[in-house]
Amino acid sequence: MFFKRKEHHVKADGRLRHIAFIMDGNGRWAKKRSMPREYGHVNGAKNFKKVIRYCGDIGIKIITVYAFSTENWKRPKHEVDAILGLLSDYIDDAVASMEENNIRLVFLGDKSIFPETLQKKIANVEKMSEQKELLLNIALNYGSRAELAHACNVLIERGASHVTEADVAAALYTAHCPDPDLIVRTGGDIRLSNFLLWQAAYAELYFTDTLWPDLAPHEIDKIVDEFYRRKRRYGGL
Repeated sequence: MFFKRKEHHVKADGRLRHIAFIMDGNGRWAKKRSMPREYGHVNGAKNFKKVIRYCGDIGIKIITVYAFSTENWKRPKHEVDAILGLLSDYIDDAVASMEENNIRLVFLGDKSIFPETLQKKIANVEKMSEQKELLLNIALNYGSRAELAHACNVLIERGASHVTEADVAAALYTAHCPDPDLIVRTGGDIRLSNFLLWQAAYAELYFTDTLWPDLAPHEIDKIVDEFYRRKRRYGGL
């Protein structure tokens, strides 16, 4: 069941346009319940849908999530298969509910490594949803260092002899949207883990011990409240 509007007590404004999530803690959530890691990913996927809906309902226009990193291939094959299976199911659901959901899907990362069937699904849902208002970026086979290397290669191919910050930003996977205002990591670790390193230059960071499947509306409200209490000086006074 999705979070209900009556639970809202915060509302995002122009200061918080873009929130990004490092969705950490699914495996530990499952372990605490003596269940396999895949069980944690299933419940993390369920909460992912709820969190996206809630963020949209409180007025956030852009959401980016770290779904699968370039380093996640090191995990056991059965766990990788489970994660990618959940992603494929989510795309199927997104296509089926396209008329009722106002979500534009964009996938960040190198998608060429995936099976052709999944690549086609991704391309199809991106095209179908491109006129929707709420932008959801899903970082998939994504690593920020790889993204920066890719951007450099794009600029080389374009014949660039002198490169500015604006040139690099325009060659990133996130060129279609502004940088995140706030990056939230669940699961207790205090690091970015190769996520949006260029884009995070002036983002506010929030770390919580809450495991991803347990992230609930009241904590999202708390996080947004904390964001509004901070003063973003961008190097000024």
